[in-house]
Amino acid sequence: MSGGSGRLGIVMLCHTALERAAEVARFWASAGCPVAIHLDRAVPAAEAAGLRRALEGMESVRILQRHRCRWGSWGLVAATQEASALLLREFPQVGHVCLTSGSCLPLRPVAEMTAWLAARPDTDFIESVAVADLAWTVGGLSGERFTLWFPFDWRRQRWLFDRCVDLQRSLRVAREVPRPLQPHLGSQWWCLSRATLEAILNDPKRRRYERFFRHVWIPDEAYFQTLARLHSPRIESCSLTLSKFDRNGRPHLFYDDHLQLLRRSDCFLARKIWPQAERLYDFFLTDKAAQARPVDPQPGRIQQHFARAERQREHGRAGLYMQSRFPRDDLERGRTAAPYSVLWGPSALYPGFERWLSDAAALRVHGHLYARDRVRFAGGARVYNGALSDSAALRDYNPRMFLTNLIWNTRGERQCFQYGPFDATDGALEWFIVTDPNAHVAVISGAWALGLAGEDPAQGEVRHRLAAAQKAELALIERLRSPQTRAQVQIWSLAEYLEAPAENLAQVFAMIAPQRTLPAPPGMVSLDGFGGFVARVRDVGLPLVTLGDYPVDSAPGPVDWRMGE
Repeated sequence: MSGGSGRLGIVMLCHTALERAAEVARFWASAGCPVAIHLDRAVPAAEAAGLRRALEGMESVRILQRHRCRWGSWGLVAATQEASALLLREFPQVGHVCLTSGSCLPLRPVAEMTAWLAARPDTDFIESVAVADLAWTVGGLSGERFTLWFPFDWRRQRWLFDRCVDLQRSLRVAREVPRPLQPHLGSQWWCLSRATLEAILNDPKRRRYERFFRHVWIPDEAYFQTLARLHSPRIESCSLTLSKFDRNGRPHLFYDDHLQLLRRSDCFLARKIWPQAERLYDFFLTDKAAQARPVDPQPGRIQQHFARAERQREHGRAGLYMQSRFPRDDLERGRTAAPYSVLWGPSALYPGFERWLSDAAALRVHGHLYARDRVRFAGGARVYNGALSDSAALRDYNPRMFLTNLIWNTRGERQCFQYGPFDATDGALEWFIVTDPNAHVAVISGAWALGLAGEDPAQGEVRHRLAAAQKAELALIERLRSPQTRAQVQIWSLAEYLEAPAENLAQVFAMIAPQRTLPAPPGMVSLDGFGGFVARVRDVGLPLVTLGDYPVDSAPGPVDWRMGE
């Protein structure tokens, strides 16, 4: 028997949130759709009775209560078979049957969906993909779900399930698929025509097929998907129900804040809806949804949205480190969220350098963020964007996270900060910066020594500070010159920098503010007597090699700040 006048029949598989299921069933029935509800045998008797009372008087609603429908069990298929057979038997006007769950929600007017299906009387809408062509199964079993035996429950008896699979693999067990079936998989949620459903339910080999599929893993994703390929004259391999899963195979839940997303999907149904999503049920179970213009379902639009969201969830956003997913070294999309500059040496050479650069580049330029006593934020702030404290103890608990948080919290504004050998230097932090493509590091090596020019290098404490500072600087330069460096690096020794300070400063400025014109540079610290200090340091056995070929007998002549033509 085939045909039907085009009415839509609904099968609902329910086991929780029965008050919502009753609400949806009344909506379907009021719109002229017969509904067959299968109640899981595990549903408490009191809840089942409550559902029956809620649907009293609905003549086109039938309630079945028989099978135990555990996840991935044959009971789900048996329940669907019986509910579908009931609809076809008692409602001869039904032209299509749509399989839904108690957590499904219609997104568009029922009349619109019925008319759309009536215009396609011989078309079946069921995701049905050949096993050999699948690339999205989760759990490691694709073709083997048809050729092995699965007597144990995957969720409740996981150890036995795994050992049974291992044993069958070692014994090379391979069940034969009944001919002429070609195994297919797909979403459990389908909409089949009367003709196809009758052909499946009345197939003379049905008992044989059932014996086979009872021992297939997750048969509700394979039974109808395979048999539809045998009996359907025309299949559109898609589901009319929006059902999304994450990378672990868990279904996405839709909440109230997904209202606009679901409206834009243009799908006929969606699952899984959170039972407390009052706005969703209020909107879609009233005539509000009817105000949208009729269009064909376009699941691809929302598929792209979910694909982007899933990529973002799996890989994160560049520079964002959240408590929900601990960062994995070398597996993050980006180390920081935006470009930033680390300046080693300029502030020692130019008094007031931070204020000058801030005005010249129209940026907030920080002092030494890693100073030992406290974090020197721009403007002397005690608390900065994102409630970052100037506490050195909090910063030093995780120096790298301090930096990434600063960059993330100030996205849209380039961060510049001073760094030097007298700061709380950290090799791991420096390596993080060196390998960060967002980082720009400008170094005038040896410039830090200008701050000690008035000290006596013969004193042990001064000599120790000089040695430690130069050692830290040499370590940084070695990291910056590593083959693994991804930062944009500019390095001058103090002697090299002073050969053409205007041009060199212009290069640094161009990296920080490429769209702006370099104004008059700031005045430079006096270099009188610094050559003699360098000579004394050398004579006590500590040559300052990072200064480059700096003259030790006298200071350099006056500096010409005029830019070349």
